[in-house]
Amino acid sequence: MKNTVTIIDNRTNKEYEFDIVDATRGPSVVDISTFYTQTGMFTYDNGYTSTASCKSDITFIDGTKGELRYRGIEISELAQKHSYLDVCYLLLNSKLPSEEELNDFDLELRHRAFLHEGLRHLFQAFPAGAHPMATLSAATAALSTFYYDHLNINNENDYQEMARRIIAKIPTIAAFAFRHSIGAPFIHPDIDRSFSENFLYMLRAYPGGKMHRNIKGENVIREIEIKALDTIFTLHADHEQNASTTTVRSVASTGAHPYVAISAGISALWGRAHGGANESVIAQLEMIGSVENVDSFIARVKDPNDSFRLMGFGHRVYKNFDPRAKILKELQDQLKKELVLDSHLMDIAHKIEEIALNDEYFIKRNLYPNIDFYSGVILTALKIPKSMFTPVFVIGRTVGWITQWIEFKKDKTMKIARPRQLYLGK
Repeated sequence: MKNTVTIIDNRTNKEYEFDIVDATRGPSVVDISTFYTQTGMFTYDNGYTSTASCKSDITFIDGTKGELRYRGIEISELAQKHSYLDVCYLLLNSKLPSEEELNDFDLELRHRAFLHEGLRHLFQAFPAGAHPMATLSAATAALSTFYYDHLNINNENDYQEMARRIIAKIPTIAAFAFRHSIGAPFIHPDIDRSFSENFLYMLRAYPGGKMHRNIKGENVIREIEIKALDTIFTLHADHEQNASTTTVRSVASTGAHPYVAISAGISALWGRAHGGANESVIAQLEMIGSVENVDSFIARVKDPNDSFRLMGFGHRVYKNFDPRAKILKELQDQLKKELVLDSHLMDIAHKIEEIALNDEYFIKRNLYPNIDFYSGVILTALKIPKSMFTPVFVIGRTVGWITQWIEFKKDKTMKIARPRQLYLGK
């Protein structure tokens, strides 16, 4: 016997029955796909707060418990014991790689990181000073002109090639977008460097591939920095059906090219309410200016007549401590100690965090520090410019987007995204 939900229309006393579909983790869902056919009405769910738009086995979130899993594996285990490329392989293949599989995967991405010369010349068409996110989105869409055959994918090898190509090239596009924005010459990928190290190299190196060295003669790209960035990529790799992922799936539903769908996801991520929040966190910390000013800004947060909003606190899904934020907090403390950082912004952030975690106002409203609160501070510690915070998010999230795209395309029951509306006009 099926479990069902019965809805009664009190205007007519007519009953409608809908199946309950149980999840392997998390809430069950009510299948209302026939709701309009049966009732002549639409459901109304502003912001899709109670709507499951798809079936997926990629990422699971329990916002109440503060739980995040990729393919069933807890995020803390992945962040502490595995590399970002391990995570990419896991998302794409539903299993962690063997040593041989990882080596082959790594080598393939290193060689695919180079851009077609025609695409490289495209950057010159963008104005000087353009925000890297705008350039990144446009250049990613342009990838579809160089790999148009990806519009007709029909086997697993094609899916893997398409996915690995975009994962490999996004860091290069992002680095080129930044260097163009400041008028600096492009630095091509170095196949002798790992995924995360290569991105730092493309941001920092001088023409000819030379790197600045410190007074001890050490390469400025230190292992602790590579590990920190790699962890940030892992924590951003996927996050269920957020705004940008939903955008990617919606564009996928039209039959558009996968790289166009990723470009749309990049544009969605740029918003301050989504991926752009980490940039806003640092801007706000700089505005606060010093530890002595923190109390006055906290007072503004609590003032119902003041529109001031503290960036980096609270989350649409997590009503507990964001598990990614816990990992980044530990990483931040490690960086502060190992890199002997100028702690000015960290001191301000620490003061805000201390108040928020102990103040009834924040606790009652579930306003815990989220991933954006810590990631911006850490990226600053890595000497990554603010304009590149969201592109870093893009690099990490690309594997999640393309995995979601593949899952959508393989699901033969999926239809074009077409929500309805509650019409209130004349």
